Amino acid sequence: EWPLRPGIASKLSRTLLRCHSTAAAAIAYNSKNVPIEQTKLFINNEFVEAASGKRLEVINPSTGDTICDVAEADKADVDIAVAAARSAFNYGSEWRTMNASNRGRLMYKWADAIERDIHYIAALETLDNGKPFNDSLHVDIPLVINTLRYYAGWADKVHGKTIPSDGGTFVYTRHEPVGVVGGITPWNFPLAMFAWKIAPILACGNTCVMKVAEQTPLTALYCAKLAKEVGFPDGVINILSGYGPTAGGAIASHMDIEKVGFTGSTEVGKIIQMESAKSNLKRVTLELGGKSPNIVFDDCDLDQAVAASHMAVFFNVGQCCCAGTRLYVQETMYEKFVEKMVEKAQNRILGDPYDPKTNHGPQIDGEQLNKILGLVDSGVKQGASLQTGGAQFGDKGFFMQPTVFADVQDHMDISTQEIFGPVMQISSFKDEEEIIERANNTNFGLAAAVFTKNLDRMYHISTALKAGTVWGNCYNVLVPQSPFGGFKESGFGRDLGEYALNHYTEVKCVTLAVPQKNS
Repeated sequence: EWPLRPGIASKLSRTLLRCHSTAAAAIAYNSKNVPIEQTKLFINNEFVEAASGKRLEVINPSTGDTICDVAEADKADVDIAVAAARSAFNYGSEWRTMNASNRGRLMYKWADAIERDIHYIAALETLDNGKPFNDSLHVDIPLVINTLRYYAGWADKVHGKTIPSDGGTFVYTRHEPVGVVGGITPWNFPLAMFAWKIAPILACGNTCVMKVAEQTPLTALYCAKLAKEVGFPDGVINILSGYGPTAGGAIASHMDIEKVGFTGSTEVGKIIQMESAKSNLKRVTLELGGKSPNIVFDDCDLDQAVAASHMAVFFNVGQCCCAGTRLYVQETMYEKFVEKMVEKAQNRILGDPYDPKTNHGPQIDGEQLNKILGLVDSGVKQGASLQTGGAQFGDKGFFMQPTVFADVQDHMDISTQEIFGPVMQISSFKDEEEIIERANNTNFGLAAAVFTKNLDRMYHISTALKAGTVWGNCYNVLVPQSPFGGFKESGFGRDLGEYALNHYTEVKCVTLAVPQKNS
């Protein structure tokens, strides 16, 4: 019977799981033939049930059906996982005494194992999250692999300096791992966000307790198995499935966790910051919500701007923190641009995410779908012009029609609140100075984009925008080498790139008296 429940794996499922590396690419996956292997918590290199014995349901967003249930972690499990991570980090442990280059080799091996099983992992991600299989296979999982490999290369390049100090001393710095790090990751890019957090954690020599989103735990739990397979020592990697207020809250307030990295909503980010202050002042990095402006000038390449702006909103069905939902188009080309956008939205193909023709999957769950529908309703009531979409699609799963609003005013709820769905809002503007002020008139500051052929204008606008990332004549370009993070209520700290490493080390200054100092 598919999908398989824990404990009743059939001969077929065991065969599938043994032969990912040779046959998975040939399997025509669908929502009923993706075997589920790991449904327990991963603590100290073992899969275990939650201390309470509780389990939570995992739902297929494409159908609304239950995929399986997984162990539900709470504070007791966080305590056990932190103890395992602390033991693995103890001075003189296998992990602490390992050559940094060997740490990197483990990360390379983990990336290789994920690449070996990429078709199965992509199918599992699609089952769990609902995104089209093509996106999982060609976007999300390759980003996971590339992120691990990028930081594997950094493992033996994180180091301090010798400092020519005054007086009879020799001074040097060490960049030491922070210690036990907690990671709390979201459901919109389940394994990619997991990799963004865990890769620099490991590269710097930390141990970790990762709490993955309760809606989408399956790929991270499977990759835990691969981490053990390639040889990570006991306790270095611990992965928990559980709810935010319980398991996530326990991580944020834990007295033996030195650092927390969180990706999610601004509302929850503020709670994590408060819990850090109330507990042990653990350092926190937050990648939070956004309401990103996308500015299109009339001297741009029109087709390029239309294509990129379309994906800025509709990629991952709008479930992107950096989605370019505040689309500003110069008034001299406004009507033509809106016409092209509506046509492109109407051509999106909704349906079975395993169908290669599908490019628009479901929202994550009914709660998120209802939130989107409520904001769409407010847009209509407040006077925006609904050009297409605006309703639920189908009678199964959580599909939302691709939606385009025109003539949107800056005060409207759809222009100020993060919708996190496939809803585009288009407004017009006159000139540079007007649009700079309007684009920056938000509590968020995660990303922005500018489309123009004028280099002086591009430089001027990109410098003036208050956002952590500004794209020029492109959108959603996210690569392991480039930092990503926000201004204002979009958070602080950076994922990706060399900059992320700074959050996972402590700088220790060592000053030694010397009998005689010579240059």
